Amino acid sequence: MAFGSFEQNNNQPMAEINTTPMVDVMLVLLIIFMITAPLMTQSIKVTLPAAEGTPTSEKPTIINVQINAEGQLTWNDTVISDATLKQNLQDAATQEPQPEIHLFADAAVRYDHVAQVLAKARDAGVTKLGFVMQAGGAHE
Repeated sequence: MAFGSFEQNNNQPMAEINTTPMVDVMLVLLIIFMITAPLMTQSIKVTLPAAEGTPTSEKPTIINVQINAEGQLTWNDTVISDATLKQNLQDAATQEPQPEIHLFADAAVRYDHVAQVLAKARDAGVTKLGFVMQAGGAHE
């Protein structure tokens, strides 16, 4: 079986690979690399300022806000009212570093109670708020 025959047999697939376009592309890439390679060896001296910083080892305090099944609020195991919650959240938002608020909600509490606490936290400017869930549904 001859691969390079000049016969006009259209039933057989073409068995040759045309390498001319590949060679043309390779030559163009070679010329581009030859031109750009000397440019890559040039460098510019830059003096960067020295950055000084001390890592903060101070961890933020954690405040536990709990909502029981009846909608009653506690702030670090102290029963509080809605107005006191709002004031406590505003005080916490102004502290530096801002404390982390961990929200414990009973599984039986209505969602609107949780949404009200979230809205008060947002209005006060609290940025570190997390939900804490435990097996059994209640914080112990």
